Amino acid sequence: MAYELKQEQRLTQSLVMTPQLQLAIKLLQLSTLELVEMVKEEMQENPVLEDTAADGMPPEAAVPEPQPATPEKAEVDWEAYIESRIEGQSEFGVRRLDFNAPDDDDEGMMGNVASAAGGLREHLLWQMSMQRLSSDDLRLCEFIIGNIAEDGYLRLIERTDMNDGLFEAAVAGEITRLTGASAADVERILAVVRQSDPVGAGSRTLRECMLTQARLLPVRDTVVEEIIVSQLDELGRKKYKNIARHLGVSVETVFDAARTISKCLNPTPGAGFGLSDARSVVPDVYIHKVGDDYVISLNEDGMPKLRISRYYRELLKDGGKNSPETKAYLQEKLKSAFWLIKSVHQRQRTIYRVVECIVRIQRDFLDKGLRHLKPLVLKDVAAELGVHESTVSRVTSNKYVQTPRGIFELKYFFSNAMSSTEGADVTGEYIKQKVKDIIDSEDIKNPLSDQEIIERLKSSGITLARRTATKYREALGYLSSSRRKSHF
Repeated sequence: MAYELKQEQRLTQSLVMTPQLQLAIKLLQLSTLELVEMVKEEMQENPVLEDTAADGMPPEAAVPEPQPATPEKAEVDWEAYIESRIEGQSEFGVRRLDFNAPDDDDEGMMGNVASAAGGLREHLLWQMSMQRLSSDDLRLCEFIIGNIAEDGYLRLIERTDMNDGLFEAAVAGEITRLTGASAADVERILAVVRQSDPVGAGSRTLRECMLTQARLLPVRDTVVEEIIVSQLDELGRKKYKNIARHLGVSVETVFDAARTISKCLNPTPGAGFGLSDARSVVPDVYIHKVGDDYVISLNEDGMPKLRISRYYRELLKDGGKNSPETKAYLQEKLKSAFWLIKSVHQRQRTIYRVVECIVRIQRDFLDKGLRHLKPLVLKDVAAELGVHESTVSRVTSNKYVQTPRGIFELKYFFSNAMSSTEGADVTGEYIKQKVKDIIDSEDIKNPLSDQEIIERLKSSGITLARRTATKYREALGYLSSSRRKSHF
């Protein structure tokens, strides 16, 4: 067999998840307290970052992202670069943020990365309630989600020695047997659950989990999908040459695909979720009424006012006096500092825009009270802001807002519509409040049954089925009438 060298040109697409995007995704899902802690930890590790609040000096402008150097291009002139960026700043050297400016293109990728706020099952159930599914579909969703383990996989039967295809079919058959739903409906609802946030939750096998995530990447890669479908075991053993030979591609192509799988896909979608620790509620956003308008302000208490250290900027200017190792270290820390400052600004802008949209839609609630809380779903806000629904879900998870009417979790403002006999739509939160008021005002020696609660609601223009009233009562933590009764 003869060997020969030859050159060829090939045009390929690859997904590049920039460090800035990874950091922006991580910061968006954090609460204010978690963000402050994370920023302080980063300041301890990165000497280029400084807190201007510590010395009472006004913050300086963030140093722009340096372009990655290539062998063909001349080395960056940091002195000219920094000086050119100092021009055009505001009065105190701070770039002013426009919270209504369009988001970066990278933000769309946030829909493919798992959030870590709250419990996994509660997070999935809340998203399903926002999908406008039928009652039968919602019951099927509840059954499926109720059998999802903490790692995000659907655990219903023992796998024994079944392969992936047989096991997935066996799980679907068991769901069909236990729920009475059709096989087509089971597969359809399983797909809906898997494509929620976190993507891949509810998968029956690792292959199904990874393939679901791969198909939802902004840039689909057929080599990545082929590896997941037929070469996942070989990938785990890092047999890249065997994979390349089986797929008929170059080893470099397999390397690129393996890198994408490693960096962009999550084999345990439920790993970032868990029980929330009990703690005092600290608002992430404040809404104040000034005159006839509502003013939004973000909670930045304890947040360091970041800037790039002047001392290290001077070191970069004197590049000739530093060793190559020192210069490379400073450049890396400079880029890391810039990405952090920019990602914090992007997070604040995204939260501001989401809250601003909520205030605009729920203005009647803020003015008049719970009766005027409008039905709202994630899709409505996402469409108005031009972002992914999962981005809105991540913004509203584990974050609280203080309003003139009290402190609410941002999820509180999202609820499906229910029609009243008066012809107007009311929200589930309003009905819950009505049920609570009815039970709180009852005679404790003669408590109301669920049927009697329905009759009271009907007099207020709200018609519910008995099982729906029972669901709201249980959600509020009230026992049945026989167990609420007091004999003395």
